[in-house]
Amino acid sequence: MQNTFYSDFDRERLVEEVPRDEFRSAFQIDRDRVLHTPTFRRLQSKTQVFWSGEYDFYRTRLTHSLEVAQIGRSICSYLQQTSDLLREDYFIDADLVEAVCLSHDLGHPPYGHAGEMALNALMAEDGGFEGNAQTLRLLTERIFSARKSGMNPTRAFLDGVLKYKTLWSELKAVSADQAPKNHFIYDEQQSYLDWVLEGRDFPVEYIPGRVRDGFKSIECQIMDWADDVAYSLNDLADSVRAGFLSIQKIEQWAEANGMEVTQGSALGDLLGAIRTGKVEPMLGRKIGTYIQAVQIEEVQNFMSAVTNRYHYKLHVDEEVRAESKVYKKLAYEVVFMSPELNQLEYKGNYMLGRLWDILSKRYVLGEDIPYQLLSDDVAGEIEAAEGVGGKRRLLCDYMASLTDGSTSRLYKRLFVPDVGSIGDLVG
Repeated sequence: MQNTFYSDFDRERLVEEVPRDEFRSAFQIDRDRVLHTPTFRRLQSKTQVFWSGEYDFYRTRLTHSLEVAQIGRSICSYLQQTSDLLREDYFIDADLVEAVCLSHDLGHPPYGHAGEMALNALMAEDGGFEGNAQTLRLLTERIFSARKSGMNPTRAFLDGVLKYKTLWSELKAVSADQAPKNHFIYDEQQSYLDWVLEGRDFPVEYIPGRVRDGFKSIECQIMDWADDVAYSLNDLADSVRAGFLSIQKIEQWAEANGMEVTQGSALGDLLGAIRTGKVEPMLGRKIGTYIQAVQIEEVQNFMSAVTNRYHYKLHVDEEVRAESKVYKKLAYEVVFMSPELNQLEYKGNYMLGRLWDILSKRYVLGEDIPYQLLSDDVAGEIEAAEGVGGKRRLLCDYMASLTDGSTSRLYKRLFVPDVGSIGDLVG
């Protein structure tokens, strides 16, 4: 049965492909093209909260993405069963949402948000670095690294990963000429934004920054909430098991922030679960609650008559969203800002900075360093690029593609005496 929620506009690909017999839908093909790439597999060795590889139970970017995809599919199923606005032949495609969720962190570099900030600072004069913008770059231009090409996504899929629709230069213009810290796409990606919107300009009220970035397709909204659910709940479980969230720390934080710790409150439920050793079951139940806290409503905007993807807004119950914010704030202030994690982030930033310095001197600035430090294909592409900015962008691509482990190995081979073998895998 044809799903009439989507049209040929949504299923159109960036480049027209030769038609062939295909048992999969266009959105299933999108999902499968992401799943079978080295870029997706590398997420298993990229930091989510704690450095990957330290302990087996920690979530990585890969397991986080899988959990977000499962939550996203469940939201689609729940909406299909409960919303009067959807029908058997008119529904939000779960395969499309799964593809978007699996892809939402593809562009993140090693060492989590610390690595993202480090690369953004290093690219401050050349258009910056942003994980979401890098995801867009991968999907459209570089995900198949062996042949340096994108995956030729559908419009609905590409739009689904576009959490931000403000260009780097636009954000810089409204932030007193300071280099933007995050929440942008690269200036050279304007053509993809134009294609997603079929050349339509944003109305004047959609000002760059938060207002424009709030303009998301329904699939992107679902991914965004699924990401929040996984981040605010599943990452708490890792923090408790790792000893970063103890009863004493939570109670101290609650007192300092004027938060309730009575039974039935967000922190009270967490404290009760820790005391009884049932943190995972409690958080698992809350995932179900958070999934069922959504509904969709119709909206009108400059794209709603073009595609149903902009005809609906995801509404999340305010109490549930408020509880999620409490858990996110707790994780950020007690776990992410802890000296233990900050020390590791500092080390990650330091390694990325030193690697950038030597590789930039050798391949971007052309200094006389008589050593081949990168593989022939990576070095050749950088050296063949036009201009310093173009070379830096390709070096940034390489740095962002590294995992926590491969960054550490490359650093040790270059800078640590008595470490390294000619047979080491460093990429």
